[in-house]
Amino acid sequence: MEYVNPEGLRVDGRRPMEMRQIRAEIGAVSKADGSAIFEMGNTKVIAAVYGPREVQNRSQQMSDQALVRCEYSMANFSTGDRMRKPKGDRRSTEISLVIRQTMEACILTHLMPRSQIDIYVQVLQADGGTRSACINAATLALADAGIPMRDLVTSCSAGYLNSTPLLDLNYVEDSAGGPDVTVGILPKLDKVTLLQMDSKLPVDILENVMQLATEGCKAIANYIREILLENTKQLEYRRGS
Repeated sequence: MEYVNPEGLRVDGRRPMEMRQIRAEIGAVSKADGSAIFEMGNTKVIAAVYGPREVQNRSQQMSDQALVRCEYSMANFSTGDRMRKPKGDRRSTEISLVIRQTMEACILTHLMPRSQIDIYVQVLQADGGTRSACINAATLALADAGIPMRDLVTSCSAGYLNSTPLLDLNYVEDSAGGPDVTVGILPKLDKVTLLQMDSKLPVDILENVMQLATEGCKAIANYIREILLENTKQLEYRRGS
């Protein structure tokens, strides 16, 4: 199959270095301390954050930092094939761990000892890049909850198909079996907190693909800052200041 046509356009009409449209909304779950919906193209995820609150299981309590817990799930209606996924399947467990570790790298856990922060993310609609969308949604939800962070952690993927580096793969491109690199960064600190790759790539091509994914992360970080700024302005307006 041709993933990049002779005119240089992809399956969905984007250019190789073009991201899908992103959209976000804060405060989607009223009962949560912080929440957000994040969309990347047709991929749509929701994140809710509870805490910092008292540790439920005393044996897990840490005297010098907060306990971060994360639960990832996919709604049964999120994919076209309506596959019933068993609860606690390996992929969900692995992605929960990836999101938790990525978030722990940015949360200032030492400021909240003996407490716990719970992050729940659910994929409502899946069309490639769910892992990145979940991380971006979780970052917004944490910011909405007022959890102190070193920086906003953002994530984006890039792949390599038809000898072309492609930014932000959709499901069709993702399923092509080509190399796919997911990157998570702390943009202001210029630190990589997540790097996942599912097949081999020559070093020079890997650098190009990684660079592309990093640019995507930075663009998402700028967008998230705009959303947070807009939200702050609205709050100030409501308070009449």
